[in-house]
Amino acid sequence: MKTIYVKIEEQAKPYLDTRQNEIHVSICYAMAKRLLSQYPDADPEVVLPAILLHDVGWKMVPEEKHLGAFGPRGKDMETRRIHEIEGVGIARRILASLEYDRRKTEEILVIIEGHDSRDEALSLNDAVVKDADKLWRFTPAGLETDRKRFGFDKRQYASWLRAMIDTWFFTTAARKIAREGLDEVELVMQCEQRGESPSEEASKDLE
Repeated sequence: MKTIYVKIEEQAKPYLDTRQNEIHVSICYAMAKRLLSQYPDADPEVVLPAILLHDVGWKMVPEEKHLGAFGPRGKDMETRRIHEIEGVGIARRILASLEYDRRKTEEILVIIEGHDSRDEALSLNDAVVKDADKLWRFTPAGLETDRKRFGFDKRQYASWLRAMIDTWFFTTAARKIAREGLDEVELVMQCEQRGESPSEEASKDLE
């Protein structure tokens, strides 16, 4: 039997075939589950639908406008807001079609409406969604995807991300995950420089 989250994901999928959002959302979903395991007071019935649906609105934005609206050089706040507002409408229709709890739906929509443009977190649920969204960049796949589309070399982008950790994240767990992710990326870069594999480096540490 399909869980409600699988059903939400299936309905979101047609809106995620842009900006590599299918990969982005799958990683964010995994990060949200990790954070939920650390914060039992957060509500998975709000957090998980919100993270699955948070970027569906990019489908309604012309692709040539995407890069100007997010990332280190993203200055187009109007386009960023459009994807949030469009995302609210799409998410509302999806959740209504699944007869999702109305009270939880309204909280989900508020989170989506400000997940990028709102600097503060309105609740623990909102903080977990915001943190899970940004943690994508601290995974090997996310870092590599973003540094290429923004025109950074890997070391330069990893350094910029590390400087943003204390500014970006609301939860202690997210900051820890972010630092561990960058440590892993930097270990790989060091090994690549020496022509070694990370497993060889780990073997040395055990000697």
